[in-house]
Amino acid sequence: MVLAVVSETQLTIWIDADACPAAIRGIVFKAAKRLALKTVLVANQSLHVPQHDLFSMVTVPYGADIADNTIVQKMQQGDVVITGDIPLAARVVEGDGVAIGPRGQVFDDSTVHGRLATRNLMEQFRAAGVQTSGPRPQNSKDIQTFANTLDRTLTKLMK
Repeated sequence: MVLAVVSETQLTIWIDADACPAAIRGIVFKAAKRLALKTVLVANQSLHVPQHDLFSMVTVPYGADIADNTIVQKMQQGDVVITGDIPLAARVVEGDGVAIGPRGQVFDDSTVHGRLATRNLMEQFRAAGVQTSGPRPQNSKDIQTFANTLDRTLTKLMK
């Protein structure tokens, strides 16, 4: 995995916020505040953002991939994007960003393409009428894994 080294003032955390669990957003806010990192939520609805100069919200119109497109257009090389959306994660990796899923998985060049292929295959199964199960509910272990992964990733990027 290639992680670009950036200074504190360059790194921005982007949150694909429409489907991001509140617990994950809270962990990101806490880490961003501790490390003085700009954090931007992007969603098609207004969400609670703590009052702080580092935090902002971009509300986009409702529609397919509008939030994703906004993140990809605005992110810079080395930025961190929090998303469970595999196609968005692939676009972030292609743009030399770092994508982290809400269960703590880091998407990089060696993992995101396989995950994207699996997602596309499952989508084909569903389109053909095959019943598939969705993701299991997030649990406390997932949340702790996310917090640890975020901390390790941000520490690496800021060195």
